[in-house]
Amino acid sequence: MKIGSLIRTLAVASSTLVAMPLLVMAQHGQKKNVVHFPHYAVTDLGVLGTGTNSTGFDMNNVGWVAGSSNLTAGGPQHAFVWYGQGGLKDLGTLDGAACPLCNSAADGPNLLRQTAIGSEISQPDPDGEDFCAYGTHLQCRGVVSHNGKLVALRSLPGGRNANAFGINDLGQLTGFSENGVRDSTCAGTTPFQVFRFEAVEWEPNGDIKELPPLKKMGDTVAFALGMNNLGQVVGSSGTCATQGLPPANVTGLHAVLWDRNGTPTYLGTLGDAANTAFNSGASINNLGQVVGTSQFTDGTVHSFVWSKGTGMQGLEPLPGAFATIAGCCRTINDHGEVVGFAFDGTGSHAVVWINKKIRDLNTLIPAGSNLYLLNADAINNSGEIVGQACVLPDCTEFHAFRATPE
Repeated sequence: MKIGSLIRTLAVASSTLVAMPLLVMAQHGQKKNVVHFPHYAVTDLGVLGTGTNSTGFDMNNVGWVAGSSNLTAGGPQHAFVWYGQGGLKDLGTLDGAACPLCNSAADGPNLLRQTAIGSEISQPDPDGEDFCAYGTHLQCRGVVSHNGKLVALRSLPGGRNANAFGINDLGQLTGFSENGVRDSTCAGTTPFQVFRFEAVEWEPNGDIKELPPLKKMGDTVAFALGMNNLGQVVGSSGTCATQGLPPANVTGLHAVLWDRNGTPTYLGTLGDAANTAFNSGASINNLGQVVGTSQFTDGTVHSFVWSKGTGMQGLEPLPGAFATIAGCCRTINDHGEVVGFAFDGTGSHAVVWINKKIRDLNTLIPAGSNLYLLNADAINNSGEIVGQACVLPDCTEFHAFRATPE
């Protein structure tokens, strides 16, 4: 399960999904600078087997997609890749046929046909942890797949569980791993969690490198969500009492950028509350621009874009939304275009930002589409977008989609 599964929960609970058209323009004295949004053709990527849900989590610059899909209604989730034509390719799980109920999910792929995967294995966790967050309490491993061959990644010394969330075109991966330090406060934020965890980077040769939390701020744990081709990584840092564990608990105290040498930089806070629950870097492009989320004291969650030259700047929220989120893990491209999702009283809406202005993607696709776009998880340099949509009219199935600008 990745972030998209949280969207399904709220979407099912909503009685109606209503598109909210938005006229986007900035006022400068007597002049109006209008942001022109493209229209998109939408492709339903389908599901694995006889499954009922799939999500496109990531996409590279040639349009290859990675994500997860269940195999049957109510069945386990499996990582998949899609190479621009044909059906979804099932990548399976680390233990394969030895664990028919194991789950997995993928990000990437990179241009080397590698994907970053979090996969359960057949062994139950001795402490009852649920690190992969599928509710099975099986152990979780970070995995790299190359042309469909799955290889387990190392955990930090003393750590049992790990999860991989991002991969770049050099074959470097990022995610997080337990470090073997027990902390009774962890379970207060992430149910069943016993051990502390740290952000990590895996090199192409399999070596693992710790990306330390912001120790000067008293932080003890961290997670990483996205990385670029320069080896820069973004995520969040805090204490086990404040820091959630993705994918089920994407909460964080301090948004962080780790440079190529592993040095962490605190990105600050967009809102008026520096110690609230939703402060995280989620994605970074090859120009060093970071997008993520920051929470205000009124409880609303907003998205930001950060660069070394400008610092943190807000992205326009969707009117009426209580959370507008640029999520993980490739949600900003090298043109500075951003995608994400917004929650309001009617449910979840996939959104796109151009020049920091927002638009509901459902207003930019053909009228009468049989898909309602719930969340957008990745955008490449061609402006193609992938994410998850519900299948109309009843929204009982959820399918990965690709939206292509026309």
